[in-house]
Amino acid sequence: MSVDANQAYLSGYLDSLAGQRQLSAHTISNYGRDLKELASLTQALGDNWQFAAITHFHIRKFAAQLHSRGLNPSSIARKLSAWRGFFEWLAEQTTLASNPVEGVKAPKRTKPLPKAMAADDAIHLVASGNPLADAGSSMALCNQAMFELLYSSGLRVSELAGLDLHYSRQPDHESAGWIDLDAAEVTVTGKGGKKRSVPVGKPAIQAIAAWLPQRAALLKSDQGEHAAALFLTERGTRVSPRVVQLRLKHHAQSLGIASNVHPHVLRHSFASHMLQGSGDLRAVQELLGHASIAATQVYTSLDFQRLAQVYDAAHPRAKKITDK
Repeated sequence: MSVDANQAYLSGYLDSLAGQRQLSAHTISNYGRDLKELASLTQALGDNWQFAAITHFHIRKFAAQLHSRGLNPSSIARKLSAWRGFFEWLAEQTTLASNPVEGVKAPKRTKPLPKAMAADDAIHLVASGNPLADAGSSMALCNQAMFELLYSSGLRVSELAGLDLHYSRQPDHESAGWIDLDAAEVTVTGKGGKKRSVPVGKPAIQAIAAWLPQRAALLKSDQGEHAAALFLTERGTRVSPRVVQLRLKHHAQSLGIASNVHPHVLRHSFASHMLQGSGDLRAVQELLGHASIAATQVYTSLDFQRLAQVYDAAHPRAKKITDK
């Protein structure tokens, strides 16, 4: 089959998308680009190659070639989807043993590395009062205590919101997490119902101690389960994870931090800084409450990125030839 014959099949398929499926011109144009890529890869096998002769092996090879060119996994997945539809249509026009794209998957999407703040930036964020709020207000003290604890102990926001002042067990409530100020330790229930205890640093202890008198003033006799909560809203009810997220975001904005700061950034920062300081991956795994060491290993990549940046900036042989 000649190149012209292959092109005729492609044109016929695109016409069917327009006529039978009534896809938009923009969508058909996208299909056309992906199928043009298929035709180009097929032509590279030889001038007389037919679409009907393409096998599962060839499609896997094509996908690998796209990956080696730096195409991201989502783009490869889109192309494979377009090719799969084309071969389904082609099977109605000619004889195909099977659809060669079936079972071929795009490379796995790489998980983006967690974003962590520099140590100085994280300390500035959690130690600074909100310049737009009264430094002595109850909510300002609550916020600083929450933010210090998030960074000090690497808690998930749900774990922080679920903390009680101390362990209690009542008919309608049993503590999922609590803090022991004397022992400088917080106990939380993480994913899978797994409990862990994590040390609490002195700045966080001091911030919580400053908040507690305000907490007592906000408590009401009829608050029920909320009466045990460590962190409260203005109404005397337990803070929710969403409240913590919004408060931290607004606090960061008030300090002029442009990026979207959320509680997990402080958890990532905690993990990264602990690993940089100790190099003990197993200890960081325990502190974070990860069931698998693989979940913690992502921070080794994060730390390497930081080292690579330092290397690129400082080592003479790492500088580009054009650098002066």
